[in-house]
Amino acid sequence: MTSIRFFHIADLHLGSPFKGLTSMPDHQLKTIRDSTFEAFQILIQTAVQEKPDFLIIVGDIYDGEDRSLRAQHKFQQGMEMLNNYQIPVFLCHGNHDHLGGKWTRFQYPSNVHIFQEKTEKVLIRIRQQDVYISGFSYKERHMKESMVASFEESSQPDALYIGMLHGSLAGDTTHDVYAPFTKNELINKNYDYWALGHIHKRQVLHLEPPIVYSGNIQSRHRNEKGPKGFYDVMLEKGHATLSFIQTSAIIYDQINCCCKDIVHANEWFEAIEESIEQFRSLHGAGMVEINLVEIDDNTLAMLEGSPMEEWLSMVRETQEMKEPGIWVQSITIEPYETIDMESSGLTENVLSVMGNWDTQQWKEIVSDVYQHSRSSRFMDKLTEHEYETIKTEARALIQKELLGKE
Repeated sequence: MTSIRFFHIADLHLGSPFKGLTSMPDHQLKTIRDSTFEAFQILIQTAVQEKPDFLIIVGDIYDGEDRSLRAQHKFQQGMEMLNNYQIPVFLCHGNHDHLGGKWTRFQYPSNVHIFQEKTEKVLIRIRQQDVYISGFSYKERHMKESMVASFEESSQPDALYIGMLHGSLAGDTTHDVYAPFTKNELINKNYDYWALGHIHKRQVLHLEPPIVYSGNIQSRHRNEKGPKGFYDVMLEKGHATLSFIQTSAIIYDQINCCCKDIVHANEWFEAIEESIEQFRSLHGAGMVEINLVEIDDNTLAMLEGSPMEEWLSMVRETQEMKEPGIWVQSITIEPYETIDMESSGLTENVLSVMGNWDTQQWKEIVSDVYQHSRSSRFMDKLTEHEYETIKTEARALIQKELLGKE
């Protein structure tokens, strides 16, 4: 049986604006805002070097339905490069770049096949092996109905069947639920590979057949930590091999910095510098959160001698001219329950009340921000995970403030 090789890619989000980075120096901000384009170039260069049989891109090529001129131009140039090397591309549009958007249209070269709003099946023949690729594009942003029934079941036992689906696992509310599906629904189609998009976390939902999210090619904010990229897939009947290829131009992550026995500021800066250099040597450029661990009373007293914003500003200053660039987003101290300090009834009462708030109450607490006339349009809907992060950070902040005053 002939094996084929293809790249499974999704969620490029070319032209992502990277909001909320106004305090960053201009040269670093430009690097961040160019990172999706840099990741895309790494993808194209890898395809030219490796020459897979074809590429599949499962939605959200662009970050918005208005598709910036620059993003479209960069993508069109990439497709032209692949066409020069006779590498076919099959793509569909997702909720961010749906077909109903308004944009200046580019004509793609003949190697690119774009799936339209009705699910279709396309045949490609590779070294005497028939391969059927099925997919669809979003007509509009909010596609709540399931599309699984529109995919034809496999009918030729010797052919390979690949499904492209930009959507959500039914019942998973960690992300906006679009084009929901269940694993059993996909398995029952008897396809050889399901290429998924929409969820930015790389994951394999099922092995036989493979039901796979490749994740996005470049992190866009603090909740998308770690390396990003795509899957290089070797597929034959009954067997698939997946190799992850990293494309991230910038890595988002958290660094733990040990502060054990630190009592002087210069010792603290040396520890921070060592932690950042370890990250730089492993990953290159990055957006990092520094978490201070193993804090004792002496270290805490030293840090409380100046506002944390000042410590953060000085750390950023030490990194400003170094390459690859590292931008320190924040410095936090691990939860205060690890510090041997007595807390009064006031602290416990406040934390007890806060601990009983449910998600709806937290939504009401942050509602003022979303009702602000200027800022609200720039803010995405918070996920359950983000609400949990707010709870944890609020608890740590209250512990710090109250313990410091008791």
